[in-house]
This record gives sequence, structure tokens and C-alpha cells, in this order.
Amino acid sequence: MKKWVFAIFLAAAVMGCQRYQPPSDGLKSQSGLKTQDERKLKARKEQKSRSEELVQKFSDPVKVKGIYLSAYTAGSAAEMDKILVQLDATELNAVVIDVKDDNGIVTFSMDSPLVQEIGSSSGYIPDIKALTKNLKEHGIYLIARIPAFRDPYLAEAKPEWCCKKADGTVYRDKNNLAWVNPYKKEVWEYLIEIAQQAGEAGFDEIQFDYIRFGTEKGMNEVIFDQADTKGKSRQEIILEFTEYACRQLRRKGLYVSADVFGAVIFGREDAEAVGQDYEKMAGKLDAICPMVYPSHYGNGNFGIAYPDMEPYETVFNALSGSKVALSQTEREPSALVRPWLQDFTASYLSHYIPYGPIEVREQIQAVYDAGYEQWILWNASGKYHYEGLLTAEEAEDGDRMEGQARRDPEEKE
Repeated sequence: MKKWVFAIFLAAAVMGCQRYQPPSDGLKSQSGLKTQDERKLKARKEQKSRSEELVQKFSDPVKVKGIYLSAYTAGSAAEMDKILVQLDATELNAVVIDVKDDNGIVTFSMDSPLVQEIGSSSGYIPDIKALTKNLKEHGIYLIARIPAFRDPYLAEAKPEWCCKKADGTVYRDKNNLAWVNPYKKEVWEYLIEIAQQAGEAGFDEIQFDYIRFGTEKGMNEVIFDQADTKGKSRQEIILEFTEYACRQLRRKGLYVSADVFGAVIFGREDAEAVGQDYEKMAGKLDAICPMVYPSHYGNGNFGIAYPDMEPYETVFNALSGSKVALSQTEREPSALVRPWLQDFTASYLSHYIPYGPIEVREQIQAVYDAGYEQWILWNASGKYHYEGLLTAEEAEDGDRMEGQARRDPEEKE
């Protein structure tokens, strides 16, 4: 898979770097064309071929096997050298990198009027284009993580866009972080502006996190102006933003995905509170990413006493529920299901187990057994148990065997 992706990028680079040199008067060019009309015809054919290539690439996305990287990690040449060794050696073929972090800081300098106006950019990643170029040369698919509505920096810089209580005070979550108002279209434009800049920097996909309302009790005290809501529910406005983002970003040749709570697959009350309608969002996105970390499920979920201590069973049950939920929609959802998996130890729980290579592999196997093909590992510090992954060679052999099975479904041993 990596070799294939790399070949596409290499071919694009070569074509993009070629310069046209017109033939001398009265002589044939190297291609044997004599006339200006023939040259124009050839150019049109080449352009059509490149366009068809782009359409094919857009309709056949990578089967993502990825990890999350913070901007600090991505901006460190020494850290990235270590990670590139692992990306080359294992089945990994994608990375998710913070373009805007959980504090609302944009992680590299960008040509965005509003980002520049409020001063939200940093130099965490000093040379974003060099980073994306390097990763693509290694055949890596690039996903830009953009937290949407938990943005304390924007909320403080533009208080008229933040969530406020009836007494006029700013709503803050348990971490004392302010949230912006999902009903404000100005917030939408800010997010799209950042996403488009990420695309220009070399990212293939935009992944929105915190594409929801806050969950703490104080959110019930927040007042939303009727002029903004126009009678729309939380789920309706999050879905409307999802549609808008997909429409705007696909025009730029970008895939769009979103992170959602694993609980919204099953709980209507949870889904309404945070504003995430799993089935309807899956009908709009290119990929939907439920966070099915075993540590996030309460004791007794799925009939499992302590879900964190049963990684395979927890992930399998969560994703089996996804299969059921999406099978009941009126039409087949457009989104691929790409779950987030746990590669960290939840020592804050009363009942937990240390997570290592075995637990990582069990979750990945649960994804496959539930009928899905993609996954991303989460560790906030970027320290992963690579021993739980297949080698690049093992993954390539597996892809080859899978392809053979699809070509010869009735062939017996």
C-alpha cells in the first residue's frame, strides 16, 4: 500500500516539475508533433488524464491505519525522525496532526485574515510544507485535526461568539475552558478558513474533533439567541455545519471526517445533549470516527463488568452496534467508519489494566471482526506500542491475500 501511495505522489511531483520547451521552428518536437493545434490537443488529453487520476484518487481513499501526533511532536525534527522509522517499518500509513490544538492555538503560520487578526497562530510546526512533503515521500496519508467548538482562544478573543449563561457570564467546562457557539456562522467560517489552509499546506483530509456541544452541567444554563438558532435543535445545527464543511472542503479536493462519542451510537439522550446524530452525520461525511476507547465506557456496559479490562470485547460490541445502527438508515451512509482505539493506560479508573502491544492488537482485531477496515490509535503523548502492529511486509502480504480472495471468492484450498 505504501509503495503504491508513494508512486502516485512521485508521479505527481515529476509531472508538476516538468517545464515545456517549445521545439525549434520548422523541426519536430521530441513527441513528433509539428503544429500548435496538435500540441494543444496533446495538452488537453494530458489534462484530462490528470483529472481522471484525481477523480479516481478521490473516490478510492486510503484504508487508514494511523496514529495521532501532537503539534509539538510533529514540529520536532528529532521526534519525527524516530516516528518515520516506525511508519516505514510497520503497517501504519497515516498520521493525524493537530492543525489547531485543544486550546485553540493554530499550530503553524498561515495566510488567514482572522487567524492573524486574533493572533491565534504559533510556531509549533516551524515548516509545515517541509513536514507534509517529507511524510508524503514516505507514503503517508495526512489528516489535519481541528477541534471545532471547544476553542478557548477564539472564545476569549471574540466573546460575542462564545457560549454564555443567562447572567452574561461565559460558560466554561471542568477544565475552565470556554466554548464557542455552534450556532454562530462566523465560527464556521473561521474553521473552514483554517481547514482550507491545512489543505494548501499538504493535508489530504480534515478531521473535526469536538464537533459538538459541551457536556458539563453548566451547558444547561447557556442561552442561545433565537436569531442564531432559528428554532434548530443541537443535532440539527451540528448536522448543518457538517454538511456545510463537506461542501466547502470537497471543492478543494479534501476529504472530511469527524470524531464522535462512542456513546452516541446507542444513547439517544446522549446524542441529543451533545448534538451528534450518528446515522445522519455518517450520511454526510467521508469518514466518521467513533471514539470507542474501552476506558470511556462505564462499568456494566455491553454486559462487561469493567470495559477497560476487556479491550477486545468492548470494541467489538461498540462497533457491532455501529453496524446495526447504520444498517437501519434509509440509504447507505457515505461515511467509512474509522474508530479511534486506545493506546494508553487509564490509571485514573478504579478497575483498569495496563495497555500494551497485546491490548492494542486485540482492539485492532475487534475492528476487523466487527466488519470494518480502518482505525487510528490515540495516545496524547505520542508514545505508541508499535510492537502490537504488523510489519510493513506482513501488512503487504495480508493486502495481497485479501485481494486474491476478492478475485477468487469461490476458490477452495
